[in-house]
Amino acid sequence: MTEGQSYDAEAGAALLDMLVESEVSTLKQVPRIVRCIHQWFMTNTDESVEHSLDNTLVELTDAHPHDVVVALLRCAPSCDRAAAAMWRMMVTTSMTTKKVFRELLCVLEDWPLHSTSTCDGDQQDVLALAATRALWEILQMPRFPRGLKVYFPRLLLALLFQVVYSTEQMPDEVDTFWRECQEEGGLPTSPSRFIVLTVKALLCRLGYRLVAFEVERKRGWDTLLHAETHHCAMGLLAREIRVVSRHLNASVASYLVELLSRNEPRCELPAMAFLVEILASPGPNVRAESFLQLVPRYLQSNCSMTRSLLLKGLNVICDTPWMVPKMRFLVQRLTDLLQDADMDMVRMTLSVLRKVVRDPSVPISTPIALQLAERLQPLFDNESWYVRQLSVSIFKKVIERVANDGKKLLKTLVHQSLLPLIFHVFDENKAVAATCRDTLLQATAFLKKEKLRQVVLRDQQTEAMGECLLVECRSRAAEYLGQSLTYVQSPQDSIREAAVAFLGVLGQHMRAQPEKFQLVYDAVQHATKDSSPYVQRQALHTLPLLRAAVANGSSRSRLQELQSQLRQAWRRRRPSLWGNGWLCCWGSAQD
Repeated sequence: MTEGQSYDAEAGAALLDMLVESEVSTLKQVPRIVRCIHQWFMTNTDESVEHSLDNTLVELTDAHPHDVVVALLRCAPSCDRAAAAMWRMMVTTSMTTKKVFRELLCVLEDWPLHSTSTCDGDQQDVLALAATRALWEILQMPRFPRGLKVYFPRLLLALLFQVVYSTEQMPDEVDTFWRECQEEGGLPTSPSRFIVLTVKALLCRLGYRLVAFEVERKRGWDTLLHAETHHCAMGLLAREIRVVSRHLNASVASYLVELLSRNEPRCELPAMAFLVEILASPGPNVRAESFLQLVPRYLQSNCSMTRSLLLKGLNVICDTPWMVPKMRFLVQRLTDLLQDADMDMVRMTLSVLRKVVRDPSVPISTPIALQLAERLQPLFDNESWYVRQLSVSIFKKVIERVANDGKKLLKTLVHQSLLPLIFHVFDENKAVAATCRDTLLQATAFLKKEKLRQVVLRDQQTEAMGECLLVECRSRAAEYLGQSLTYVQSPQDSIREAAVAFLGVLGQHMRAQPEKFQLVYDAVQHATKDSSPYVQRQALHTLPLLRAAVANGSSRSRLQELQSQLRQAWRRRRPSLWGNGWLCCWGSAQD
């Protein structure tokens, strides 16, 4: 008997001795039994001898799946030939396949180390990558394990998150383990690339070969390997899966909502990227209502990309009419987001708000209406035409839908919007101009400025609208001066031209206020050097009108002063005036 044969006999005898012990003792010895079976497989290359312990392994796994799986991952983390044979045996048997995949999942989902203990008191951590290595061997089997389909959605996501985590965190123990695995040959140089290979193998085994191919064609797998772009790859993969399987979409969405509900920061961005794309899939199985419950938490995320993806998801949900009323609790939070410094965030927020506020079943309370009106007005002048149009259209809806008790409070803000809306009637973007005109009509009706409303309807000339505005709102002339001086510096030629034209009208109303008139005159004179010939022409046309207003104002003032002097003299020296000819002068002055 050779030394190897002697060991086989001793190992077999020891194993049999343990198996005939009491049940309690056997429970404590499960990890040792697993190690013995593994050694048995290692030292016996004869297939008939190798399979002699198959039933023992299956029965042990059925009774103690956790201890068997963890013990095997500990004693053979790199998944040698013997371990691969044991994994294949455990997953091909119907009584153990689901149990094994469930235990593997627990390890896969806990990167980089899974903390656990076995019945013998061993608390050694298990490498998540060891479970991936075992899954890779299982996927090479010619027969399709039944449990694989049951746990496919979670297995897929667990592997994807492993790729994400491994690009951000590669502990020394994982690096050392992978170098040991590479000694066997045939494995990629980095754990991340190996996990990607496992993902592709999993997709192919489950019938999603076309998905794997499309992601490859669009360079999605390479994108997944970089920390700064892995969320883009997750979104791409989700879009491809969304096309081929509604059932898979629902399963993945359900698990992602559960994952995000646990508030795990490291998976926040990739999970949100995947979930948002799935939300766009048709059918009632997508967890849209559950997604809404995540919104309050993740709107406060420190990651701007997560907040952006969240708003993208809300936009998708808004396209489902019956979901919009369920978003009423978000109106205040969305209103607060309008003050965000990131204009892309503001743009997406406006897009969601427009869909929500136009739904009559979503009430707009007075405090929210006032906040919206105040925060929307600065956006009328945004450089993005889309932001301008959205903000003005939402402002119109606020005016239409404000509660009766809020109308009086809203009037001040609507008054402030009149002149900006008049200027933006001349916006270079036709869609913005049309929206501003409609909103201006709504605002004038709200304020009961019927004359101004009629002028807007029939005559869209700045001078005509400006003259009517100043007549109806004379007390706000100083406010309009400040607004006009801002708009005369607008980046749009057409708005600067309108602002200069309005200053001409305003200056004529302010000729009796020298300091304010001078501000008007200086602004118009400066506009004669504007880069736009249209603005120059308007300024050159306006200056003579302002000078004429001053001249007429001075003549009228001198006449009024003379009349005043004459009245005073008449009262003081009435008898002497007849002799000095003042009576004739007085009559002329009155004429």
